[in-house]
Amino acid sequence: MRRQWQQGKRHSYSAGQKFAATILSASILLGGIGAAQQRGGTLTVGLGYDIDTLNVYSTGFLGDVQAAVVEGLLAPDNKARYVPVLALRVPTVANGGIKIAPDNKSMVVSYKLRPGVKWSDGQPFTSADVKFTWEAIKDPKFIAESKDGSDDVASIDTPDPLTVIVNYKRVAPDFASTLFTFGIFPKHTLEGKDLNTDSYNVMPLGTGPFKVTEFKRGQYVILDRNPYYWRKDKAGVQLPYLDKMIFKIIPDSNTMVTQLRSGEVQLAYGVPYSQVSNLGGQPGLSVVKNPVLSWQHLDFNLKGPAPLQDLNVRKAFAYALNKSAISKALGGYPVPIDTVVVPVFSYSNKLVPKYPYDPSKAKALLDAAGYLPGADGIRAKNGQKLSFRIMVQAGRSTDEDAEQVIIASMKAIGVELKTDNKAGVAFREARYKGGYDLFYSGWITSADPTYSVFFGSKGPNNGQGYSNPKVDALLNTAESTLDALSRGSALREFQTVLLSDLPTIPVASNPSMIAVTDKLGGFVPNPTNMTNFVNTSGWYLK
Repeated sequence: MRRQWQQGKRHSYSAGQKFAATILSASILLGGIGAAQQRGGTLTVGLGYDIDTLNVYSTGFLGDVQAAVVEGLLAPDNKARYVPVLALRVPTVANGGIKIAPDNKSMVVSYKLRPGVKWSDGQPFTSADVKFTWEAIKDPKFIAESKDGSDDVASIDTPDPLTVIVNYKRVAPDFASTLFTFGIFPKHTLEGKDLNTDSYNVMPLGTGPFKVTEFKRGQYVILDRNPYYWRKDKAGVQLPYLDKMIFKIIPDSNTMVTQLRSGEVQLAYGVPYSQVSNLGGQPGLSVVKNPVLSWQHLDFNLKGPAPLQDLNVRKAFAYALNKSAISKALGGYPVPIDTVVVPVFSYSNKLVPKYPYDPSKAKALLDAAGYLPGADGIRAKNGQKLSFRIMVQAGRSTDEDAEQVIIASMKAIGVELKTDNKAGVAFREARYKGGYDLFYSGWITSADPTYSVFFGSKGPNNGQGYSNPKVDALLNTAESTLDALSRGSALREFQTVLLSDLPTIPVASNPSMIAVTDKLGGFVPNPTNMTNFVNTSGWYLK
């Protein structure tokens, strides 16, 4: 699905690898659970953003808290491989879980559900909940941040409480990364309710290891152990081990670091690169490097100022942007990239149009476009200055540091950028509705990315208003076949067209630095947008 997240939901393995997977034990998701781990204790986690809602389908941010509360049929493990959760196996063509229609225009995916699973209120989880989830998400009245996959389904059959048969309108290679992976809704409490206003949005009911007991906006969320959780360790002990998790909302990076040092926070991801060495030397604390499936980008609002609709102006930005300087300013951790598909994926295209750092070429492009320097050094044409607003997430020091390098790079070629940073809901709204001139941030994807959500004409994350029928067609091809060769070819060509149009400048692939107390056992980082909290049941405090 989508999500912005610095770093937000959803999508390195090729389609061929994904669908060739055999049944994988749920223990893989947990990274292996040892017997007789210590039970009890409270883990305090720091979140670097203000939560908008706890409905995993409505939030505009990563579903960190939600991942510990709600579960899907499948989930990606720490190797970005899909493994079964509420389902007993990952459907594939090989195991008969996926059947492609003779005309290759539709498919059927069958799930066998795990028996004995209960919601955190003690009611049984059944196939009716899965069907209800699809019906609720596709309802036009439900204002979801992402409805990825819901329109692809023609119908769902539930012949018995533990069988779900999903009839797709198309061949959907991304089925595992969309509709039923991020969570299932409880039919018995939500049927007939308004999902936009129901209390579920602040107190979601799930089948996961924890349940929400308190949510104080802008401050914290408290989770307690789910007494009905279905998973047990190898010794037969019911999970989770932890009694409680507290998620503290701390949008300011410096405050987060202070609380990590004091021990008030025991786990946080997205640690500023500038603080890694200091925290690495903190007794009882370790810093883990997590190479997430993400890329940083500088987007142009193509619905905004007229100069940004000029390809030569956008190319000038690209040549003037010193990606190496950004990496250096951030401790050398970011790896500069030339395309939006990170190198871990086999279809990342090394032959896309490239824009190496060349300020002289940038100036020449602006001269040719008629934008000449004024007395103040800012270029202008017909009285219109090349002066724009640039937005990053306020308080996120890593992005704010990069922003300053971008501003300096553009000043050197006669372009003025003024900071217009936002936080919380204001940031989310601006991002999705194009409330900026330029936008610097990062996207983190699922193990099987769906790029149409970012660059399709109707993509839910396409707030910048980019539209190219050829890109739409190529992405439609890539997202409508299980054939790895056809899919890879379409995705490589898509990258070439995108980087020729240049609605966005890929900047770098940024690893996530995670600070974690040495007392936490069982913790395994997750590189996908399912977040590090998709496997919390096996965590324990030593």
